Amino acid sequence: MSDAQKRDRPWLMRTYAGHSTASDSNALYRRNLAKGQTGLSVAFDLPTQTGYDSDHILARGEVGRVGVPVGHVGDMRTLFDGIPLEQTNTSMTINATAMWLLALYQVVAEEQGADIAKLTGTTQNDIVKEYLSRGTHVFPPGPSVRLITDMIAYTVGNIPKWNPINICSYHLQEAGATPVQEIAYAMCTAISVLDAVRDSGQVPAERMGDVVARISFFVNAGVRFVEEMCKMRAFAQLWEKVTLERYGVTDAKQRRFRYGVQVNSLGLTEAQPENNVQRIVLEMLAVTLSKDARARAVQLPAWNEALGLPRPWDQQWSLRIQQVLAYESDLLEYGDIFNGSEVIEAKTAALLAGAEAEIAKVMEMGGVIPAVESGYLKSNLVASHAARRARIESGEDKIVGVNCFDTTEPSPLTADLDTAIMMVDPASEQSVLTALEAWRGQRDEAAAQQALAELKTVAATEANLMPATLACARAGVTTGEWSFALREVFGEYRAPTGVGGAPVAITAEPGGELEQVRAAVAATAEELGAGKLRLLVGKPGLDGHSNGAEQIAVRARDAGFEVVYQGIRLTPEQIVSAAVAEDVHCVGLSILSGAHTELVPDVLKRLRRAGVEDVPVIVGGIIPAADGEALKAVGVAAVFTPKDFGITTIIGRIVDEIRLANKLQPWTPAPTAATS
Repeated sequence: MSDAQKRDRPWLMRTYAGHSTASDSNALYRRNLAKGQTGLSVAFDLPTQTGYDSDHILARGEVGRVGVPVGHVGDMRTLFDGIPLEQTNTSMTINATAMWLLALYQVVAEEQGADIAKLTGTTQNDIVKEYLSRGTHVFPPGPSVRLITDMIAYTVGNIPKWNPINICSYHLQEAGATPVQEIAYAMCTAISVLDAVRDSGQVPAERMGDVVARISFFVNAGVRFVEEMCKMRAFAQLWEKVTLERYGVTDAKQRRFRYGVQVNSLGLTEAQPENNVQRIVLEMLAVTLSKDARARAVQLPAWNEALGLPRPWDQQWSLRIQQVLAYESDLLEYGDIFNGSEVIEAKTAALLAGAEAEIAKVMEMGGVIPAVESGYLKSNLVASHAARRARIESGEDKIVGVNCFDTTEPSPLTADLDTAIMMVDPASEQSVLTALEAWRGQRDEAAAQQALAELKTVAATEANLMPATLACARAGVTTGEWSFALREVFGEYRAPTGVGGAPVAITAEPGGELEQVRAAVAATAEELGAGKLRLLVGKPGLDGHSNGAEQIAVRARDAGFEVVYQGIRLTPEQIVSAAVAEDVHCVGLSILSGAHTELVPDVLKRLRRAGVEDVPVIVGGIIPAADGEALKAVGVAAVFTPKDFGITTIIGRIVDEIRLANKLQPWTPAPTAATS
């Protein structure tokens, strides 16, 4: 028997991709598949993810930035032109609007002549983690769980090979979760979903095994790869226990823990970004070395994601990393090489015990939804993230090239930063808007409105929403129309920020940096005749990645600021109104989606129109150097990017900008007893 016959089949190899327009993304998918990629992972832009049409005010500057805009079935048709869906395994990162995108996908597959019962792939569809980390939620928890339940019931009966939900612990780690929290909160979400399906009556009790068999997970793998591997073994053991004991699934194949991985983007650095390559490799090993806990699908970020949007070549490099491991190494020729290891078993047991204890706490609250609504989960994640950042700033956690070993030779990879990343053509947004207007003009308007009316009628009942959603897709309804029809019935939801309940992460040690910044804050407030300095932290546009904004808000609070933070998804007009109403001393804007070139100048113009001239505006996010200079040229006081990891230092810089804007002398700390 040849070596090739002895080898296990490799995992599905994906790259997370999509940008600009459906036609541009289609071309990218075809190139990636030709390079040996074995599955598609579709990135949708933020308007699509949050249920807005591309011409909505909140979509301005966001269209095609972090993914592909899909406004109707015509866009979905273009996105998969020439790609046979019956033969393609497609993962779609979509949550609040998951039902809508699955409906569009099914209609296009039908148009291709596909047997929808043979469709394979995944809709992410985990709304709980959106409330906690990623921020693309739309509806309140109750209706959101209903949408998930209806999708699961529909797919079990009609698209049996489809994974209707992907429970995501990935984004929990990005938001600061420890391995124990990541396991526990993801498992609580899975329990909540499975309980809802069981209790809905839509799936017969004897088919719960079929439901369990289609539940998949999407997991983060960090650079501590021994701990991460043990985390996956603990995950698998816990899933085995929950599905057997709580849901009575006796078929071992149905109980199999099925998960895909995107390795950790949180740990990628802007400083010495070439180091990200070895980080990505180590993180991939965590989820492939142990056969008993090996991922079913892996997608790797690119080395330059902390700089901006990766180019096709950068994505190719990440794909080749997977291919070298799968096809050149002997990894797939052996059973689990860690079975019997006392070290691995002890670490796995410790993680499992910790997760079960945390699950018990959440279940005592009534489950994951009450734990979300109370702010318990979000506060825990903000606190864990703050603690992690504090360890980095103190040097306890070492990040090579950032807080240690930071001397470097000039890098040929980043010699020209403007060409080291891909830039989305601003003209593509206008082309999307023009096409959307044309689509509305040529469709059967009466049929579209009738389908929307029926959707709202069904939403007010307990009937399954998938058939009415499919009817909307076929009638040419747009993403925003579908979403706003359900908003009328379900309402919208603003999740707790977790900032107010987060404990102090760093104590103000005598003579330490935080104590000095606190003194500067107090002195500046006194000189300005204010009780406290007031900082507004704003998230304009649709970018829901709020981790950085939350950490700035928490540290500013600990430094003595009064912090105004209203969460995500605000228009420039709302931010300026809050700045004027609260009479703030500084406006801090956080944008990671690339929409800074559009949204930040708008905020500045509106502040000036409101007569606010002496309030500095600072900006943080993934901002290329050229964009940073352009923002400063239009009046931004300071720009912070991932390389600025010292949060207390950033707060000190904010104080400096407030003093400069108010024509105060630079603040110098009073001499201490040791220096006087």
